[in-house]
Amino acid sequence: MSNQSNETLARWEKMTGHELGYSDYKTITQEMINTFAQATGDFQWIHVDVERAKKESPFGTTIAHGYLTLSLIPVLMEEFEEPEDYTAKVNYGIEEFRFQEPVTVGSRVRLKASIHDIKNLRGTLRVKLKVVLEIEGKKKPAYTGVVVLLYQF
Repeated sequence: MSNQSNETLARWEKMTGHELGYSDYKTITQEMINTFAQATGDFQWIHVDVERAKKESPFGTTIAHGYLTLSLIPVLMEEFEEPEDYTAKVNYGIEEFRFQEPVTVGSRVRLKASIHDIKNLRGTLRVKLKVVLEIEGKKKPAYTGVVVLLYQF
């Protein structure tokens, strides 16, 4: 491991509690929902049947799959600071996730992230990020939880 990588690890180990900030907003479209349904095989009507959702859904429209909103984490996190000089980044897990508010089609969402915990595992940096997916105009977030990433140096 290079001296610069050691410096990066040392600097990041001290960042527990540091807020990374907010991503830009992303609009949830029906096309995104339909594509996710095709990829996963989850064609539940509340997600894909626009006309039925208008009539029968308590939300008056379709809603995004919970796991679709979860799958946005990597793209929304691209705007946040990351350790330098890593050779690989791996999703290691998710913890304590709670879906709190459905995301209706047309909603704009953004990710808020802060560093929950960091540990140097002999050259691999385990970073736990507390994440909140906010829905523009709503008091309750779509979800809260902790994402665990491993950075290999």
